[in-house]
Amino acid sequence: MMSLSDLAILNMIKDPNQREKGCRALVETYQRRVYSIIRKMVIIHEDADDITQNTFIKAFKNLENFQSNSSLFTWLYRIATNESLNFIEKKKRRFFFPIEDHEEVMKNYIDESYYIDGDEIEKQLQKSLLKLPDKQRLVFNLKYFEDLSYDEISRITETSVGALKASYHHAVKKIENELKIE
Repeated sequence: MMSLSDLAILNMIKDPNQREKGCRALVETYQRRVYSIIRKMVIIHEDADDITQNTFIKAFKNLENFQSNSSLFTWLYRIATNESLNFIEKKKRRFFFPIEDHEEVMKNYIDESYYIDGDEIEKQLQKSLLKLPDKQRLVFNLKYFEDLSYDEISRITETSVGALKASYHHAVKKIENELKIE
């Protein structure tokens, strides 16, 4: 199930003489994709950077627990999605945000940030996604933006394929209603 590059990266990391090179290879290979999914969840660039860094730190600390029955990509995405969901929950609790206030802060960030580019339709889609429950938004992002199969998403989220299909379907319907797509 692991690609040759995953195996090569793991072998370098296990070799004390090549550990640093292997760690660099892991980050270079997966950083952009990991950051992308985190950014779609937390919206704010600085938060996404921090969570991406935490994801790789957690991965390096737990490499001995990595089981080769999934790819490094799947394993890193699982860490990244868990870190993102935990961050969102902590942020809501720490600032005692009612969910509507949190959505408003994120909507304003989408409108005002120079880190977010795209046309008005893309910004409207991002704002619509903020109204979804966090796990539903995660499933939508993994399926729609990352183009992952339900089987891959199932391994990442440890959720059944049937539940993922239902979650994605509900997310699409909510987004269509929000954007008034006919």
